[in-house]
Amino acid sequence: MNSTLKLWTQLGLGTALAGGLLAACGGEAGGEAGAGEAGVAPDTAATAGEGEGGSGAGEGGADAAGGEGEGGVATADAAKDPVAYGIALAVTEAHVVAARDAYAAGNKQAAGEMFAHPVSEVLLDMDPAFTALGVADFKPTLTAASEAALDGKSVAEVTKAYDAIIASLRGAATKAPKSDASQAKVAASVIAEMIERSSTMYRGLPKNDSYEPYLDGYGFAVVAERQFAASGAGIKAENPMLHARITEALALLKRAYPGAARPAKLPTDPGALSGASAKVMLALAG
Repeated sequence: MNSTLKLWTQLGLGTALAGGLLAACGGEAGGEAGAGEAGVAPDTAATAGEGEGGSGAGEGGADAAGGEGEGGVATADAAKDPVAYGIALAVTEAHVVAARDAYAAGNKQAAGEMFAHPVSEVLLDMDPAFTALGVADFKPTLTAASEAALDGKSVAEVTKAYDAIIASLRGAATKAPKSDASQAKVAASVIAEMIERSSTMYRGLPKNDSYEPYLDGYGFAVVAERQFAASGAGIKAENPMLHARITEALALLKRAYPGAARPAKLPTDPGALSGASAKVMLALAG
């Protein structure tokens, strides 16, 4: 319980969640610091000067500004827009993938925080959409993974906690809202968003040697690659040019983010990534 309270206060969530956490543990405060005392912003990208917001594109690729959560997800639209819904799930997955791999690389603190970030950045604001679509609350699975990482559990235990989150995300994906957009278009829109987010994070790295922005970008790149592996055939059949542009962008991202550990020297020109992402967005719009 102590590690849980410490985590939430570090992420600025003590005021919002301490009541529920304390009630669940019989009111034990454990002598931890008060809410907001650590002064750590929940969105590490904000410290990078770039922001994780991404484009927030809906079905038509337009900016869906209103009602976004801290992670730049159009959560207010998620119950009806499969792209907004898919982006919310993808952003969550990107963080937990990055957390798992960071833990395996020995970065326990960063992993613990990364497991927790989607709760504040995405999932709290997704509660109404999940309720409307019949998705059970799975925030506790991220809390459990974060605690396991911060407590220094074995890689196997942290991986098991990660697997539970992924299973919940896959279940949530089956309840995505329907629309007139094809499955390929929806998938491509989500992939394009992950590519853009990863590219955006990378652009800030030359002036920021912090680990977390790199880790964010790494997670977005991995999830983009995963989703393209699952949906690439459909995207190619519907829009060959878009398929080619995504393939090119993912190849660049693979070189830019060789693993969860940040390299001493950035291996890719940020401008090249920005250009590749822009080409994906143009092909998607066209």
